[in-house]
Amino acid sequence: MALQRDYPGQVCSVASALEVVGERWTLLIVRDLLLGLRRFDELQADLGVARNVLQARLELLVAHGVVERRPYQERPPRHEYRLTPKGEDLAPVLHALMRWGDAHAPRPGGPPVLVEHRGCGGAVDAHWRCSRCGRDLGPGDAEAVPGPGAGPDHPVRLAAASAA
Repeated sequence: MALQRDYPGQVCSVASALEVVGERWTLLIVRDLLLGLRRFDELQADLGVARNVLQARLELLVAHGVVERRPYQERPPRHEYRLTPKGEDLAPVLHALMRWGDAHAPRPGGPPVLVEHRGCGGAVDAHWRCSRCGRDLGPGDAEAVPGPGAGPDHPVRLAAASAA
């Protein structure tokens, strides 16, 4: 029996958000897009999710305006996935989940990802303020960098390699 994706009896903003991003894998897809992975094969390889599941989740995110599909090659036709501003607004949500995981479900070796102010390299705190310069930040002002627990095949390293 498949789980329902909607919460018709709930008059709640959290339930409404979960209808879009609450399925298994969805926030991990958004995480990888925030880290800079863009292509279907990159996402599938990093997540290890079945291709049909990934395709369904991406289609849902596109339908809800969280992600857009952009061509990057004509022959053969190939597309990449990019977060829209609506999708980028999930960055603080993922940052909060990451901070919670670092505090309450720590990984051996330390945090795999650190979030820094793109302008000066200071750490981004829970309120999206730079610990070094004190500036209030938005998602576009921050970047994910490998933390001490990031292995060589971590998505933050893969994204940096594909951007180079």
